[in-house]
Amino acid sequence: MDFQVVVLAGGTSKELVPLVSKDLPKPLLPVANRPVLSYVLDLLEQSNLKDLIVVVEGEDAAILIGNWISGAYADRLNVEVAHVHEDVGSAGALRAVANHLSANDILVISGDLVCDIPPGAVAAAHRRHDAVVTATLCSSPISGPTESSPGGKDKAKKPGRYNIIGLDPSKQFILHIASGIEVEKDIRIQKSILRAVGQMEFRADLMDAHLYAFKRSALQQVLKEKPNFHSLKQDVLPYLVRSQLRSEILLNSRQVEENGGDKEPIGNNTVMLSQLLLNSSTQSFHELYAMSPGGPTSVLKKTHKCCAYIANKSKYCARVNSFQAFCDINRDVIGDASHLSGYSFSAHNNVIHPSAVLGSKTTVGPQCMLGEGSEMGDKCSVKRSVIGRHCRIGSNVKVINSIVMDHVTIGDGCSIQASVICSNVQLQDRVVLKDCQIGAGFVVTASSEHKGESLSKKEKQ
Repeated sequence: MDFQVVVLAGGTSKELVPLVSKDLPKPLLPVANRPVLSYVLDLLEQSNLKDLIVVVEGEDAAILIGNWISGAYADRLNVEVAHVHEDVGSAGALRAVANHLSANDILVISGDLVCDIPPGAVAAAHRRHDAVVTATLCSSPISGPTESSPGGKDKAKKPGRYNIIGLDPSKQFILHIASGIEVEKDIRIQKSILRAVGQMEFRADLMDAHLYAFKRSALQQVLKEKPNFHSLKQDVLPYLVRSQLRSEILLNSRQVEENGGDKEPIGNNTVMLSQLLLNSSTQSFHELYAMSPGGPTSVLKKTHKCCAYIANKSKYCARVNSFQAFCDINRDVIGDASHLSGYSFSAHNNVIHPSAVLGSKTTVGPQCMLGEGSEMGDKCSVKRSVIGRHCRIGSNVKVINSIVMDHVTIGDGCSIQASVICSNVQLQDRVVLKDCQIGAGFVVTASSEHKGESLSKKEKQ
């Protein structure tokens, strides 16, 4: 198919501290006892997309991730790991590896994506429409935790900050896009687009999946000509959508917009949403607009296509881009989206590794996972939780709605509810945790109680 794939893996995400650290960068953060990056790599492998550039923020993180990929995907994927400076943004990360891109089309996917949307289908739609960009859109998540969720933060599901997306009647082309603070502003639409398409459908129930296909030459041109662009979602995609009917893409002599600005001018070229005219739709509006007379000259107008691939509502799609998302996705992958886990669930709807040891009268309920080599004492109870590898758990311990990573030691009589416990943590006897986050290597003293706290060791500079 002549597609090159770039995986934007990130690095040490500040939003996920203390879960991530220099020793555990975000791409290796476990979701249902698997590094989150493995979900994207497996998805690409299933679509036979095996030549990848994985872009990591930070040299040390890149070394850790490169070593893990070499071991886990040897003879399966051809992966080049490239490191970039931290906080360069998605556009900056692509700009840094732009010289490595040689295929006609580029597939760009976020490394924190957990989904079952086939990238091959997105690539095929992109080629079918000969688009400059194809953005994958999926249904915005509306379900929140019905009970206490790990960590206590944002337990009550907050309304999502969704995009407002304008689509043509065929729902194949993106005509308008607003995200972030732009969602709260009045919507202004280009008259030229309205005249060309006749009718526009606005959607507020779709989420940008951070899975894009780009025409390589167009992407390289925009990244070069717009050095201040930081984000694909916030900068590159809206820019391409705004300029699709007055395109300078692939032309070397002029930039798309003059006057030193990238924002759509407000004036005769825009109208308020209340003034939209609902006329009948026009087929192939890009081509018809390009050939239509008008303006001071009769020169063929330059256009480019910005396409939408709208995933079926049955598809699962979420990003590990916040603490709450990390908790929710762990819950989903051992629950309703267990097909993504890569594990075979038992008749009791749980996963207990064959090497795990359970004491007398210990129960592991449905939607639970107990990792390799972990041991639990007598009279323990685990409900709706993930327990990692090689953990040592004493007797009379309760773990509810929680995530326990690898090599954790939990003393007798502990109670853990709605909490996340990172690797190599030690909980001494009779510790009570509710809505807490415990950073790697931390020791929680015996008989202490903590609620809604984040406990972690200070990292050495």
